Amino acid sequence: MWIWLPASLLAGLFQAWRTALQHRLRAELSVNGAGLVRYAYGLPVALVLTLGYLGATGLAWPAPDATYLAWTAGAGLAQVLGTSLLILAFGFRNFVVGTAFAKTETVQSALFAWIVLGERLTALVGAGIAAGVAGVLVLALGGRRLGARDLLAGLVQPAALCGLGTGALFSLTGVMVKRATMHLAMPDPVAGALVTLSTVLALQTLMLGGWVLVREPETLRAIVRTWRSSSQVGLLAALGSACWFTGFATAPIALVRVVGQVEVLFTLGFSRLMLRERIRPHETAGLLLVTTGVVLALLGAFG
Repeated sequence: MWIWLPASLLAGLFQAWRTALQHRLRAELSVNGAGLVRYAYGLPVALVLTLGYLGATGLAWPAPDATYLAWTAGAGLAQVLGTSLLILAFGFRNFVVGTAFAKTETVQSALFAWIVLGERLTALVGAGIAAGVAGVLVLALGGRRLGARDLLAGLVQPAALCGLGTGALFSLTGVMVKRATMHLAMPDPVAGALVTLSTVLALQTLMLGGWVLVREPETLRAIVRTWRSSSQVGLLAALGSACWFTGFATAPIALVRVVGQVEVLFTLGFSRLMLRERIRPHETAGLLLVTTGVVLALLGAFG
């Protein structure tokens, strides 16, 4: 289905926008609180989208079974843990290495999707993934020179292990989301993706919300107090996830991920428009590589 392409592009836009707003919330909320607003405020939006789409297509909400709930719970937990690992990587002195390894998510997505789902990619899409990952690495390293020897030496560092774990967990999230959507076997894959989105968000709200209730009860009050800004984060998070899940349901996961890397273009665009900063040379190189990766992936998909 052609819908995966605009879904992937919009996913990158919504994610960049949500990240910018969520960054402001970090001054008022804890790490868990900033994460919880994505799920708690995003769930009502997801339910409206799902019920509206099901009503428009005349489809009924399918009854979930134990297998489906296991896949969706696994996807939700993997995303929550992946976010926590990424934040943990920032706490180590050599966080640049951790961030660099976290950017291997697209490659790991291709590997896990091949192992679990049997998805195969063309050579051009593979080249696009390589170029895209290289571009994101250039941007993540912020102009620092980190050679192959540095990366290999850093493999045993806690920051690197956290980064690899982050990429793996985010990759598994996409694989389990797609597996759950396939298990529903709905005649419309977009409907299945939206039902899975609502289910995952509900489970994440219960999981992380329960943790915050027990460990950080004051954070719940802060989440309610900041409802104006938190609800915007939830809205954008739900819209972005709806696009990601739709892409996963209708195209190979790695292809969706590499096209969704346009997120970095939107992120830099927002910062330049707001802050009027000049683009530095390494950012130009990174943007060109990411763009090249997206173009190659599209040529491989439609060629």
